Amino acid sequence: MNYRMILYLLGWVLNIQGLCFLLPVAVGLFYGEAQWQFYALMTLMCLVCGVLLILKKPKRTVFYTKEGFVTVALSWLLMSLTGALPFYLSKEIPRFLDALFEMVSGYTTTGASILTNVEALSHCALFWRSFSHWIGGMGVLVFLIAIVPLTGGHVMSLMKAESPGPSVEKFVPRVRQTAFILYSIYFAMTVLEIMLLLAGGMPWFDAITTAFGTAGTGGFAVRNASMGFPYLHAHYLQTVVTVFMLLFGVNFSVYYLLLSKNIKKALKSEELRWYFGIVAFSILCITWNICMQPNSGKWYDVMHDAAFTTASVISTTGFATVDFSKWPTMSHFILFALMFIGACAGSTGGGIKVSRIILLVKSSFREILSIVHPRGVNVVKLDKKRVNEEVVKGTLSYFVLCILIYVISVLIVSFDHFGHNPLYDLQTSMTAVAATLNNIGPGLGLVGPAGNYSAFSPLSKLVLIFDMLAGRLELFPMLILFSPHTWKGSLGAIKRRLSWKKESM
Repeated sequence: MNYRMILYLLGWVLNIQGLCFLLPVAVGLFYGEAQWQFYALMTLMCLVCGVLLILKKPKRTVFYTKEGFVTVALSWLLMSLTGALPFYLSKEIPRFLDALFEMVSGYTTTGASILTNVEALSHCALFWRSFSHWIGGMGVLVFLIAIVPLTGGHVMSLMKAESPGPSVEKFVPRVRQTAFILYSIYFAMTVLEIMLLLAGGMPWFDAITTAFGTAGTGGFAVRNASMGFPYLHAHYLQTVVTVFMLLFGVNFSVYYLLLSKNIKKALKSEELRWYFGIVAFSILCITWNICMQPNSGKWYDVMHDAAFTTASVISTTGFATVDFSKWPTMSHFILFALMFIGACAGSTGGGIKVSRIILLVKSSFREILSIVHPRGVNVVKLDKKRVNEEVVKGTLSYFVLCILIYVISVLIVSFDHFGHNPLYDLQTSMTAVAATLNNIGPGLGLVGPAGNYSAFSPLSKLVLIFDMLAGRLELFPMLILFSPHTWKGSLGAIKRRLSWKKESM
């Protein structure tokens, strides 16, 4: 394990975090709020620690997949811990565990909140919450790769560990250029959404924070009513957000192909067709289901809310216009399924990912065909290309692990809830875990759009914090931290060094 290189990279992460704190400092100064001092303090702390860690570059800069996964997991834990401190020090969130929950939810672009009154926060805190979505959406280490020349190491290991999807595709031969292209597209789409929201009469602060939440598919709102707030042109603004939630749920390689004028290849993406097909099917089913209920209202208003909610859930953004926990059972089931399906691979969205769902379906049908035709040669194809068997096996392993973590988490949270508050039901427990593990935010029951996670016990919050981090980092970087094999060789080396020193003395 190349510990020096890991510490060197963590130093750069702290430097980036420190510079990011300057933005809420500027917001606090602009609005004349005293809370800016706590963000300024964190800027100083992060930069001092970060500079000390990068003063001496390691002689051996090579690191492999194991180091990459460990670096990513530790980076996100470090960012969450330092990012939570301004909330706690300013007493805007009095308990540190709650502040940590809020910050992990921000960075992992989950949008699950323990706050009962969002509008009571300072503009500093509101901006930092939303900006954490934007940072976490594309990933801080992807940004690090784009700006810091890392030579001699396998930087693709960092990108694979932090980027969502069964496989990470390089647009160009150099990984640094790929990271730069990703962030350029990300930034441009965010600016475009801000301009469209401003054109609809949304205030500057609301437009910027909403765009941050949409781009990162996070969903932290600056209003208690989320996107249901009665803005002057609410329907227009909700439509803009609906479109961009879906766009940020698309694989960014599609946008690169479009920019490269390779339109045919971009539109031939099988995952893209499945993604929009699932969206269209879900909107129609939910609209029909609600319209069949008495006093459902006008069908086009129902379809508007159904489209917004479907886009919000499948892209794992978590914004809301209505309390969908009050919808009929069939609509609940569709939304629950969308929570697990999630967005496309290579997007800022969470969930299992549409490409994995396609591979799971096709590999299942292949098994059926192999039983019917034992001598037949059946291969799994995606975009008319044969999928490597290692990718198929990896997808199956990921799915099994995801379900296993989900079941264990529901078991702990359900037991803990019923022990502390008998008002919690199974729907609340199941959807709370599904919403955090898949980085969505709101679930059903008491954690619906009108509810929050404040009443959860400390144990439940710790479980959900782990689920949020594991879901955002595609399970393996977090799980590898708990594997004894990760540290076995390193601990042995440390023991040998200590014993050698004792003998020499």
